[in-house]
Amino acid sequence: MKHFASKKDILSEKLFLGERVMFSDEQFTQYAQEYMDTIFRVAFNYLKNRADADDITQNVLIKLYKAKMEFESDSHMKHWLIRVTINECKKTLTAPWRHTESIDDYAATLKFMTPEHSDLFYEVMKLPKKYRLAIYLHYYEGYSTDEISELLGIPGATVRTHLSRGRERLKSILHLEAKCNV
Repeated sequence: MKHFASKKDILSEKLFLGERVMFSDEQFTQYAQEYMDTIFRVAFNYLKNRADADDITQNVLIKLYKAKMEFESDSHMKHWLIRVTINECKKTLTAPWRHTESIDDYAATLKFMTPEHSDLFYEVMKLPKKYRLAIYLHYYEGYSTDEISELLGIPGATVRTHLSRGRERLKSILHLEAKCNV
């Protein structure tokens, strides 16, 4: 997984000459380091492509740097970043050069606490995007169904349905695997 170490890495081109920014270099670097992984994980969950997720991460952080709005709290900023990430992912999906990569390649870069966590990761990534993204935002990022509804721009009842159906699929898959391994 590519990580941008500092604002200098993110803003490698001189895109912002003469623009007024809302953050000091130190503030921006702190926010970039704090939210970079979340942005990447949301983008990867949406697109299943590491290179695209890296590009989205950089684009979203540039948008944060250029944002001319005051954030009420860290929670407000995180919500805004995830919403911008999802919008960038939607734009990327319409690109003619779009392709996905093997989940195995990405999983090799992750560290799982137990083999069960690894198995669960693979099964979640096999779910259709609508279930996968709702499950990721709810269980890994800690968002409520109402917050996910707002982030994805879909009704709360739809989010609850996606969570329920995604959990049911995971249960049946994991139950079948458990039976086969006995």
